[in-house]
Amino acid sequence: MLARLDSEVFFKKAFTDRTVFKAFVKDVVGIEVEPEKIETEKAFEPKVGSVNFKYDIFAEDAEKRVVIEIQRVEYDHNFDRFLHYHLQGITEQQRSSSNYSVEKTVYTIVVVTAPYRVHKKTQELYKDEVLIANLNPKNLKGTERKIFNHELIFLNPNYKSDSTPSNYRDWLDLIYESIHNPKNPQINLNNEGIRKAAEVVNIENITPEEMEQSKIAVMKKETAALLRADGVRDVAINMIKADMDNTLIAKMTELD
Repeated sequence: MLARLDSEVFFKKAFTDRTVFKAFVKDVVGIEVEPEKIETEKAFEPKVGSVNFKYDIFAEDAEKRVVIEIQRVEYDHNFDRFLHYHLQGITEQQRSSSNYSVEKTVYTIVVVTAPYRVHKKTQELYKDEVLIANLNPKNLKGTERKIFNHELIFLNPNYKSDSTPSNYRDWLDLIYESIHNPKNPQINLNNEGIRKAAEVVNIENITPEEMEQSKIAVMKKETAALLRADGVRDVAINMIKADMDNTLIAKMTELD
């Protein structure tokens, strides 16, 4: 049985495993990476601009910087939010006004485990398993010039397509099956990275501490969504009415 990969705790447990991380990046981006270390909750010091970004998973080697983000709830601002994350990973490398060079190519992979909503700006509902954006310019004939090569990739396993190549398919199936069919997941165990990920998040390898962390993390995200919709005070009142523990309410709402 697999632990759910829409849990931030279990997702990080799986994708910070070195074998899993390298295989995932190789399949999704098509590059080999040899990261010195794989970090979670990575923040740049000093920070870039006025927003305090933290990356779920962050790793880099001499030439490449890879960011992996997990998003359990689909918010209207998701695309904008992760564009900011992606661009910060690029602009952070330029710390001097006299030197605008960007030494490392940045790849940002965003895993969204909820169905997309209608986009506020375009009024369209996107139903794509894989979306890829890059910054390379095109000439007037539509020919792309590979100048920057940074990539922002969105993966969403809720829109299964027969045309999705196997390098994406294996990982999308792993994420989807862990959520919807964890007891009998239909995944490609011939893929070494998938096999290792399934081993790492097998429920037998999840500690009681990790299980508790996962529950708290889910509650925090659900509370954050409620706070945006209803306001701190109303959410706190509803929690009190539900006889929730005061200490836990304080953690969720950041009230005293």
